[in-house]
Amino acid sequence: MPQPHIHVGVPFFGGFGGFRRSPMPGGAAMGGGCGGCMGGIMGLILAALLIALLTTGLSTCGGGRYGSGAYVTGHSEGQASATVREKLPADAVTRTDYYTDADGDWIHSSGRLTEGLEEFYDKTGVQPYVYILPNGTTTSVDELTARAEQLYGELFQDEGHFLLVFCDAGDGTFNCGYTVGTAASAIMDTEALDILADELNYAYNNASSDEGVFSDAFSSTADRIMSAAEEEQQGRTTTLVVGGAILVVAAGAGIAYVVKRRRAKEAEEKQRMEDILNTPLEKFGDKDVEDLADKYEDKD
Repeated sequence: MPQPHIHVGVPFFGGFGGFRRSPMPGGAAMGGGCGGCMGGIMGLILAALLIALLTTGLSTCGGGRYGSGAYVTGHSEGQASATVREKLPADAVTRTDYYTDADGDWIHSSGRLTEGLEEFYDKTGVQPYVYILPNGTTTSVDELTARAEQLYGELFQDEGHFLLVFCDAGDGTFNCGYTVGTAASAIMDTEALDILADELNYAYNNASSDEGVFSDAFSSTADRIMSAAEEEQQGRTTTLVVGGAILVVAAGAGIAYVVKRRRAKEAEEKQRMEDILNTPLEKFGDKDVEDLADKYEDKD
């Protein structure tokens, strides 16, 4: 049987300057919630190290989204989380749909919505689910949290989901309750919930569509909370690449050395035989002549 899931509910507030929601200047701050032979060998080693350094450099400065450890969202520099979170294994979640629009007038493009939610799942292993109540249903966080707790058991049979119950107040603000499955709580800790709250508040005020509010918020949250894990994995990959390159170079150097020694020995033996064959027999003693004769007789 699945273990009991945990739940925490907090309010999310924000203003929005377009679409159905009433415009409201700015958004209230939300807190507490939801990067020669040896010369040739050395050249190859240096080349491998240079490639590794370039790879590391690109991982921290590519794309313009990360800089000096900060994740740039466009409204502020929200710090990328330094916590290394291990993605949940695939068997932690039984895949489901991603949303319910009980309001009926929020989600007009399911693809736009699920784009960001799927990205969140791919990076964290936690499957998010957004349940949108009809506008103005309630502003009580306790009610929204209780609703999330009830819905979790009805919607899911695992502990790897994150359920967000959302309700627009109709005056340019919104409120949320949420429930975190036991397995999902390894990813959605307090810091991750704070980051999601920040991203949801920003997206509510700035997304280009209603669907984008949730899609953008979850996508950006995944980037920020999994950043440290991705950088650690990149570091491991770089180490493996450099180590593999050095091993290949060392193996090549060893093979080259053995071949060179063998050829030198063969050349030395060939030269010795030529010297012997070109030496007049008079210079050999009787014993040496007999030994040579015996040697060639053995070859025949």
